Amino acid sequence: MDWEVFLAPYTQVVDELKVKLKGMRAQFEYELEHSPIEFVTGRVKPRTSIIEKMKRRGITPADVEKELQDIAGVRVVCQFVDDIYVIANMLHNRHDFEIIEEKDYVSDKKDSGYRSYHIIISYPVETIHGKKKVLAEIQIRTLAMNFWATNEHSLNYKYSGQIPGEVKARLKRAAEAAFRLDEEMSKIKNEIQDAKKAFNRKEQGNQPE
Repeated sequence: MDWEVFLAPYTQVVDELKVKLKGMRAQFEYELEHSPIEFVTGRVKPRTSIIEKMKRRGITPADVEKELQDIAGVRVVCQFVDDIYVIANMLHNRHDFEIIEEKDYVSDKKDSGYRSYHIIISYPVETIHGKKKVLAEIQIRTLAMNFWATNEHSLNYKYSGQIPGEVKARLKRAAEAAFRLDEEMSKIKNEIQDAKKAFNRKEQGNQPE
C-alpha cells in the first residue's frame, strides 16, 4: 500500500473540516454571541497506529477504508456540556457531508469514565481522480472532558492499554470530578457568557481606527 497516496484524502478532510468549524466559531464572534466552539484540533491517524489496529481487528487493506472510521479525526472543544448538543445539532444542519453514526458517551459514559460525543461522517473530497467519499470522526467534548481524556490516552500508551487497577480507580474518580466541574460551571453559564460579551465589546471599542 502506498501510504502517502492513501492518506492524502484524509489529510484533506481534516484540513477542510478545521477551516469550516473555525469559520463557524468566527461567525459567532463577529456577532458578539457566545460561541459554543472554544477551539478545534485535528489529526490523521499515524500509519503505525492504523497498521496496529488493522492487525488487532483482522482488517484487510481492501476493507480498511470502510472498517476504520477514525483515520481522519477532528476534535471540537467547548466550555459547557449544553454546547456539545448545540454543536451536534449544527452539524446535523450542514449539507456538505453525511452523518453516518453517532455515539453519545456524554450521557452514557464508558466504564473508564470517558465522556465525549462522537459523530462519524462521510465527507466528499475532490481529488485529481474525481470525488471520493471519506469516513471521518468528529469528537465534541468540554475542556474538562478533554483534559481527562488526553491524560487517560497518555496512560493507556504508557501501560499498553493495561492501566494498573489503582491508577484506573483514580482515573474514574477524576472523571467524576471533571463532570462535577462541568455541572457547576453550567449553573453559572449565563454569568460567564455575559462577562465574555462585555469583555469582547470593550476590546472592540478599543480597536484603533
